[in-house]
Amino acid sequence: MIHALEDMKEESMDSILTSIKKLIGIVEEDTTFDIDIIIAINSAFTVLNQLGVGPEKGFTISDDMATWDEFLPEGQQLELVKTYIYLKVKLIFDPPSSSTVLEAFQRQVNEYEWRLNVAVDPAK
Repeated sequence: MIHALEDMKEESMDSILTSIKKLIGIVEEDTTFDIDIIIAINSAFTVLNQLGVGPEKGFTISDDMATWDEFLPEGQQLELVKTYIYLKVKLIFDPPSSSTVLEAFQRQVNEYEWRLNVAVDPAK
């Protein structure tokens, strides 16, 4: 029983939706804003696709079943993607009220976009 609970916990932490919800301060069980968060996540995936990150045909999620491993196959060193998507979702879903914090988030997003672009195309 304990092993099964650990497996469930690991699975939920690998869930893209669940992990982003946790980062923005929403508990897994609260599905009130799932559609809003999913739309924001998919918007971030679109930008990543345009940068050349992720599957060539793009990637979207529709629920909490999609995992990070589906987007980033083993061996790709792009952990920065998770933080990037969190920041993009935060800016769309719950932007900071302070203009200073908002600017800091946006600068971080811009830097991550540059770094991810370089990571997938080192010739740049």
